Amino acid sequence: MSRDTSRHTSGRTPEHTSKHTAKHTSGRASGRARFEARAESFRCLHCGLDVPMAAAGTSHRNHCPNCLWSRHVDDTPGDRAADCGARMEPLAISVRGDGEWVLVHRCVHCDVLHANRTAGDDNVLPLTRLAVRPLAQPPFPLERLGSL
Repeated sequence: MSRDTSRHTSGRTPEHTSKHTAKHTSGRASGRARFEARAESFRCLHCGLDVPMAAAGTSHRNHCPNCLWSRHVDDTPGDRAADCGARMEPLAISVRGDGEWVLVHRCVHCDVLHANRTAGDDNVLPLTRLAVRPLAQPPFPLERLGSL
């Protein structure tokens, strides 16, 4: 009986590895190959929801619409080139000049920060909680404002 060696790519050239990954997209393939093979959905690493990749407002979804947690899969939006793969915590909301809301995520493993566009089906409650967090939990004591 032969062993499946698709999980072990050490010693292979990048060209061979990319061809190898493209060929092996079954359940036994590497984690990245499984992610690429299931381009229609992914499982949230935080809440376990099966998340569809298609969403209004974004073409490179990598965050959960339920809990807003993400996964560190991109170096630049949509490239799926990051080797980390760890969970990314939603930290804040930023608002662009045109009024579009953007989620700010921090990787729990390597501390990299990413800005991700919100999607049309994102849960409004956690989005609102992130937006009002600076008011509900200010980064400085409010009492000090009176002494200014």
